[in-house]
Amino acid sequence: MTGEDQRAVVVTGGSRGIGRAICRTLARPGTHVFFNYYTPGDRQEEEAAADETCKLIESAGGKATGIWANVADKDQVKDFFKQVMDACGRIDVLVNNAGITRDNLLVRMKESEWDDVLEVNLKGPFLCIQIAARVMMKQRSGRIVNIASIVGVVGNPGQANYVASKAGIIGLTKTAAREYASRGVTVNAVAPGFIETDMTAKLPEKVKAAMLAQIPLGRPGTPDDVAAAVRFLASEDAAYITGQVIHVSGGMYM
Repeated sequence: MTGEDQRAVVVTGGSRGIGRAICRTLARPGTHVFFNYYTPGDRQEEEAAADETCKLIESAGGKATGIWANVADKDQVKDFFKQVMDACGRIDVLVNNAGITRDNLLVRMKESEWDDVLEVNLKGPFLCIQIAARVMMKQRSGRIVNIASIVGVVGNPGQANYVASKAGIIGLTKTAAREYASRGVTVNAVAPGFIETDMTAKLPEKVKAAMLAQIPLGRPGTPDDVAAAVRFLASEDAAYITGQVIHVSGGMYM
């Protein structure tokens, strides 16, 4: 099978957590999964995590390529997608998952904390969609899935920057869905609730308990729960669904 015969899947923030689960879930024979990973911290640790994602993709029968790239940097995003196109000549699925938090009360929030979160969580998907959509519109086919959050709908104290970015993702999803529908490209969002990840593991126990008390199904979600919704929206079974927000929250939002 040549590169251009392969289904090309792009996932941002794929080295761990929800992104890793999405990469593994979308991997199968005949599929090349590209994902980016990036951290301003320990690059060696992040590269080790990316290697683990690659192994999981390959064990599922897919081909894996992890690329060090910051989704908030336009030039790095361009280079990332150039590598995808050079390898496969097409883009079938884009999942905008990369995200960060810089929590603080609104009155105390530093401008840098606001900017950092909006750059990665909202500007990043904007840059990725711009490039991927051009390819998909020429193909007259494609699936774009954006990872939002329950807090983008209900709000959350101490997370004004993160909430604003995720609410923005929902608006971006609906607008892109309207713009690209005539070319056979669907755009949807998945809004996770309380999901067990490295990010939520750092929360105080009292906060976790309070969140669990709000979940009718009585348990936190897993990255695989989110990945399953993404898999559906990226499939042909979801061909008549666009502009929607699928909540994966155990009934926390309904």
